[in-house]
Amino acid sequence: MAKKRNARNWDAPQYHADHPRPVTRRQFVSQGFMTGAAYTSGAGVMSLFSNPRDAMALSPDLDAMVNTCQVGGAGANKIPFICFDLAGGANIAGSNVLVGKEGGQTDFLSTSGYEKMGLPGDMIPGLIDPDSQLPYENFDLGLGFHLDSAFRRGILGSLKDSGNEQFINGAVIPARSDNDTGNNPHNPMYGIARAGLGGIGADGEILTLAGSENTDSGGNSMLPQALYDPELRPTKVDRPADVVNLIDTGDLVGILSKDDATAVMESIYRLTDKKLDQVDTGITRDAVVKEMVRCGYLKSADIAERFGDLIIDPSKDPLIVDQPGAPGTGIFTEDEFFNSGRDSREFQKTASIMKLVVNGFAGAGTVEMGGYDYHGGARAEGEVKDERAGRCMGACLEYAARIGVPLMMYVFSDGSLSSNGAIDNSEAGRGKGEWSSDNSSTAGSFFLVYNPGRKPTIIGATPEIQAVHQQIGYMDAGGSVARGATPAANNVNMLVNTVILNYMALHGEQGAFANVFMNHGLGADLDRLTAFTPICNGTILNPA
Repeated sequence: MAKKRNARNWDAPQYHADHPRPVTRRQFVSQGFMTGAAYTSGAGVMSLFSNPRDAMALSPDLDAMVNTCQVGGAGANKIPFICFDLAGGANIAGSNVLVGKEGGQTDFLSTSGYEKMGLPGDMIPGLIDPDSQLPYENFDLGLGFHLDSAFRRGILGSLKDSGNEQFINGAVIPARSDNDTGNNPHNPMYGIARAGLGGIGADGEILTLAGSENTDSGGNSMLPQALYDPELRPTKVDRPADVVNLIDTGDLVGILSKDDATAVMESIYRLTDKKLDQVDTGITRDAVVKEMVRCGYLKSADIAERFGDLIIDPSKDPLIVDQPGAPGTGIFTEDEFFNSGRDSREFQKTASIMKLVVNGFAGAGTVEMGGYDYHGGARAEGEVKDERAGRCMGACLEYAARIGVPLMMYVFSDGSLSSNGAIDNSEAGRGKGEWSSDNSSTAGSFFLVYNPGRKPTIIGATPEIQAVHQQIGYMDAGGSVARGATPAANNVNMLVNTVILNYMALHGEQGAFANVFMNHGLGADLDRLTAFTPICNGTILNPA
């Protein structure tokens, strides 16, 4: 008789007999001893203002000091970019995002190949779900997902029946990476900050990069060392309070109107400026000291002018969270956002990042989520955590739709896992295969693109050509990554470069990729590694 296992709290730490005792921060995060956090990479405030100068509405007599003090940076005006770092080796390919052989997602693998990816023989793509009478391969989000994918359930749960899925499309990249390590150089943020003509990519009005930890990448996985730039080292942002503190307009804005507060601060600047002209600081760099004082007051006035009447706190944004007396307006309910334990922590973290990125206060960001080393137990644990991640992914897409800006969202994990065929028939396990061990050969990453008003178009004049652009690389019939299919398939640095190439291609700037990222390693035929036709002519203010 089968031995009945005691149910456990899926968010409790994972103790794996085949893993060493966790000692590093990354090991603690991946096994659920610590929660993941988040970071952002700044870019264009242009999603808020139609004219760069509208972002600096200070009085004309102060314009001369604006450039000197570097006030009111306009950013590079690129498509917002958010990526999810699922620490621990999450399932992405097969049970969530469909993968196939050389012909694309619908060039189905063998039954045993899908069983290795956690799908029993009666739930594989190509068959019909007996309850819904729908095929198990589903393309509601443009990119193919399994009909019962936990990612898909979560994403659609956050889209709130808005119909915005019709403006989403994506691509999957079968690619190996090492299991259970933060040494994979998965993080593309530094490259996204350079991904544009002349090496000017996503840049921020408030931040360049920010992160959950005091590391070079700010997340679980490392960044490619070839992309490292000490000036881009991240600053921590992982909760609504961090967002508010980044843009602190002070108590004066609460007492006076925004215009009056700005006028007061401008007056303080002028008085201080006149006073400083009459003062000798006694320091040899007298002019430098005076300029620093002047700029401090000018920047305070600028912050009050630009942000004094905006809702900065994500928890108070009615498009993100239901507000008291106004249920149903937000992506998250009050209970989900404040009272639902681990879900609340992840939702608050995600909301903080997407508030900055989608509104243009920052241009790119990473949400790190921990506990995705979920093998060795019931399938239910992976389903619960994957659906939570899907809710966070869907929240970013839905918020971009509500604000009316495009978004590229990238999802990756350090390695992957496989099933031994044992079935979890519990309600949460959904009759799928249990995850039994780490397995880097089943790994993959994917990205989704939201474009207001028009579904992003996959490259290719025929469905057959489009299929091989939507799946960049392929698996063999047994469910393992074909290592020679693309440069990215067996090299995480090349995987990052492939993602950056596709980001540039959305702006129509893929022709500049080789000039910005020399020695990129992707070969001469970059078109075969590109998924979409451009959705913008260089900037998001000039849609194609």
